[in-house]
Amino acid sequence: MLIVATVLIYFLVLMVFSRFTARKANNDTFYRANRRSPWYMVAFGMVGASISGVSFVSVPGMPRSMDMTYLQMCLGFILGYFAVAFVLLPVYYRLNLTSIYTYLGKRLGNRSYKTGASFFLLSKLIGGATRFYVVCIILQRFVFDSIGVPFPVTVFGLVALIWLYSRRGGVKTLVWTDTFQTTCLFTVLILIIVNVAGALGLNFSETVAAIADSPHSRIFVFDDWVSRQNFWKQFLSGIFVVIVMTGLDQDMMQKNLTCKTLREAQKDMCTYGFFFVPANLLFLSLGVLLLMLGEQQGLQLPAVGDEILPMFAASGRLGTPVVILFTIGIVAACFSSADSALTALTTSYCVDIREREGDEQLRKRAHLVLCVLFILFILLFRELGSSSIIDTIYTLCSYTYGPLLGLFAFGLFTKHMPHDKAVPYIAVASPILCYLIDTLTFQLTGYKFGYELLMLNGAFTFAGLWLTKKA
Repeated sequence: MLIVATVLIYFLVLMVFSRFTARKANNDTFYRANRRSPWYMVAFGMVGASISGVSFVSVPGMPRSMDMTYLQMCLGFILGYFAVAFVLLPVYYRLNLTSIYTYLGKRLGNRSYKTGASFFLLSKLIGGATRFYVVCIILQRFVFDSIGVPFPVTVFGLVALIWLYSRRGGVKTLVWTDTFQTTCLFTVLILIIVNVAGALGLNFSETVAAIADSPHSRIFVFDDWVSRQNFWKQFLSGIFVVIVMTGLDQDMMQKNLTCKTLREAQKDMCTYGFFFVPANLLFLSLGVLLLMLGEQQGLQLPAVGDEILPMFAASGRLGTPVVILFTIGIVAACFSSADSALTALTTSYCVDIREREGDEQLRKRAHLVLCVLFILFILLFRELGSSSIIDTIYTLCSYTYGPLLGLFAFGLFTKHMPHDKAVPYIAVASPILCYLIDTLTFQLTGYKFGYELLMLNGAFTFAGLWLTKKA
């Protein structure tokens, strides 16, 4: 019951933030936080929202199978954030957008607008549910199974908690709760690393040396062009993943658009872009230390990398303090991504699909219905299963965000108008074509496309728009 008590206390703190920020809240508060958010708070909170429970669980499990090569993608993230800050943000602020997909309607046409918003809704429901699945399945396995609570009840309870503190203040509440949750996340991460190093009998300098000397500390892969861990594949994929999953994602951009000015939003974007390399270095270092601890204690580690940290932390192998720390960390990471996903989904549905930005009753109903859909997607994902959740998210991103990349690229870098009625068919055909090419290439050559599918998918969409453009 210790974990249950920890979650409830954590939720009560979030409710305090909600009550403080949701006073006199209206639709402008929910969607844009009245454009008064301090840029430094947005930047700090966005780190936690971007990392999510996926990184907290999956990244420490990566070193066993792929060493520290994930840092190659994180280096690409930096250039991606600069591209978003100086290419996309000026457009969004110039047009004073609430939803970034309104740009597609102004530039390309109504069908393009609805197509872009629809792909976002599908992508975010899948990605958000996948991320939140992490905390649900861990809490179920280590807590609720032992007291006979069914998994659907666990999911319903956790999503209901998010709905309670986000339903009124929306993005204004999230700017404050994300700051609190990011503070919790990194405090917990550092304390867990200290505890693991202590269990290994290492001081600070010895810990750094042990990680550097580990065979799992390899970062760069230049010699294997077929490998999915090749530097250029990872680096370029990192750039485009950020452009698409941040710059073309209403969830990630909505908080950035709450800054007072474009200049402040750009400072916010560039600041937290640099933070991802050291943040993920900490997660990967923890993974290396856990492998060392498992070897030292002669433990049989789980076959799935995502289960390595939970095995040590939630099972009590490192003591009760780590159980509490792990619970706070995983809940902070997952809540910070799920609450913003639900807020962005509500915004896009009301503003883009229904085009009724001022309807407060519609916004409240939509927020509740989307919470229910979120629950259903989480339950569906459990049935499908996955060996690595972060890999699953990036693979899904390659298929569902690719058309968004092609649509925005066509709008920003050409002066042509597409054949608007053909856009939905092009956007659906591009992921299907990518899937067929990936399958055929693997059967013929043994080569399996990685995250570069995102670039290929966007290129197909762009080419389709170009070929069908108006004279």
